[in-house]
Amino acid sequence: MSFLHQALIFLAAAVVSVPLFKRLGLGSVLGYLAAGMVIGPWGAGFISDVESILHFAELGVVLLLFLIGLELQPSRLWELRRSVFGLGGLQVVGTGALLAGVGLVLGLRLPTALIAGLGLSLSSTAFALQLLAEKNELTTEHGRASFGILLFQDLAVIPLLALLPFLGEPITQSTQPGWVSALEVVGVLAVVIVGGRYVLRPLFRFVASLHSQELFTATALLLVVGTAMLVSRVGLSMALGAFLAGVLLADSEYRHELEADIEPFKGLLLGLFFIAVGMSVNLGLLATSPVRVVALVLGLVALKALVLFALGKWAFKSNEPALSMAVVISQGGEFAFVLFGLAVGFRVMERELAELLVVVVSLSMAVTPVLFMAYEKLVRPRFHKKEQRAFDVSPEQDNPVIIAGFGRVGQVVGRMLRVKRIGFTALDASPEHIDFLKNFGNTKVHYGDASRLDLLRAARAEHAKVFVLAIDDVEASMRTAETVRQHFPHLTIFARARNRQHAYRLLDLGITHVMRETYAGSLEMTSDLLQALGLTYSESKTALERFRQHDEALLQSTYMHHRDVKKLVELATKARKELEELFEQDEKKSA
Repeated sequence: MSFLHQALIFLAAAVVSVPLFKRLGLGSVLGYLAAGMVIGPWGAGFISDVESILHFAELGVVLLLFLIGLELQPSRLWELRRSVFGLGGLQVVGTGALLAGVGLVLGLRLPTALIAGLGLSLSSTAFALQLLAEKNELTTEHGRASFGILLFQDLAVIPLLALLPFLGEPITQSTQPGWVSALEVVGVLAVVIVGGRYVLRPLFRFVASLHSQELFTATALLLVVGTAMLVSRVGLSMALGAFLAGVLLADSEYRHELEADIEPFKGLLLGLFFIAVGMSVNLGLLATSPVRVVALVLGLVALKALVLFALGKWAFKSNEPALSMAVVISQGGEFAFVLFGLAVGFRVMERELAELLVVVVSLSMAVTPVLFMAYEKLVRPRFHKKEQRAFDVSPEQDNPVIIAGFGRVGQVVGRMLRVKRIGFTALDASPEHIDFLKNFGNTKVHYGDASRLDLLRAARAEHAKVFVLAIDDVEASMRTAETVRQHFPHLTIFARARNRQHAYRLLDLGITHVMRETYAGSLEMTSDLLQALGLTYSESKTALERFRQHDEALLQSTYMHHRDVKKLVELATKARKELEELFEQDEKKSA
């Protein structure tokens, strides 16, 4: 099969499988693996030369390690030192030791058990971070700790890759003494470090001065591949060389440019690598030994989860974040595919064992979304059965203004009213936000749901004059507006609208004072922009006032037809032409 035919098959498989798996919440890594299983020798058999594809696709891993090195800034590591070197180090060493012990009990050689245990102790960075990001949990206690552990695992790959040549047998026997080989290793590493420190920056400075994007990209790729090949000549891992090159450029002024240039190549080649791993997955093992495979998967996930839970319990002093962390990163990781593949090459691990472990890691990754879903539905709610905090709406006096929602908009209104010594009662439905505000002296803010009639009465809405609707959530805002209009029609409502559609819905209720939240700020910035471009203060203000009047009129005219998309387009087109004509007339008058 020609190269173009193979490329077509790989691209088609990726384009079909990856979006499907991401839509199912299973992640892109599993999508690539599944694509490889389908087109490989154990599936449809479109591609049979798996070894040559794997060797080429390892360049994706090399580029990935280069980017990891680029991101390894000392300041960032220092900020995360506790979770990275504390929790991360304990997790890799503890889990690796336990799994290596299990391997020794099962009859593996010490080097094989060591690499198998440490390789399986690694989790999937791409998989776990994507899961945390989708659940908005990256900034939580267990999210930050998980990130630190994953970062340490990424760093731990480097010494593991460097360790392989010393644990295994070289593929070609060397005739020179061991001390000579050691000197060669030290010499090559010295060349890489010294060259990276004193040669690379002047080189990239020269290339950047030529203003050729293609040449800069080619130079970056030459650096990564050249360094990787250089260290591989003395028996070290290519990924180690690329990582060193990345670290040496981590603090350079070209770091972001290098990341942007290398990222597309890394993404494609890493995807190809995972497809090749999927092609090499021995599905026959699952068919012939399903009990053994399932037992190994469950054992791996359970053992890693127990270690992580113990570490989380020690670090957080709480069960919920500890268990969340244990569920999120209890799977095997993509670097295990790299490590086991190279371990076979260095004769540290037999091919049959590597194939079995690849199947186990792949299935453990597939189990994670299901496990997390079960945890969210069945276990996590039990940790959140706290006593419901009682609403505390009890203002000391009848205030003329009630502010519903004391966030970005509500706070600005409240500050101005306080300066003018106008009394107000502020309501907010977030107890955490209330506690935060009261730490800064905002004692007039009360915890309550402004859409509830009893709480509005408790806030003495019948004695108020103005109601400021500044709730961020659109549906909660509409519920509150409906309650106020129905039960307190005497109140003048000043409403914040998230967007034009929200404004239309508020206008439907008869609310006339509707302010779009980003509108005024946009006009203010445009005024400054026009003055920066040469218009006078008076000219810019006149132009903006004309635009504001026209847009307000457009809002009112389109409001009657806001459910008719065709009519809205027609009115918007007509209004745009009218606005252009108005500005043309103003220019003629000024001329």
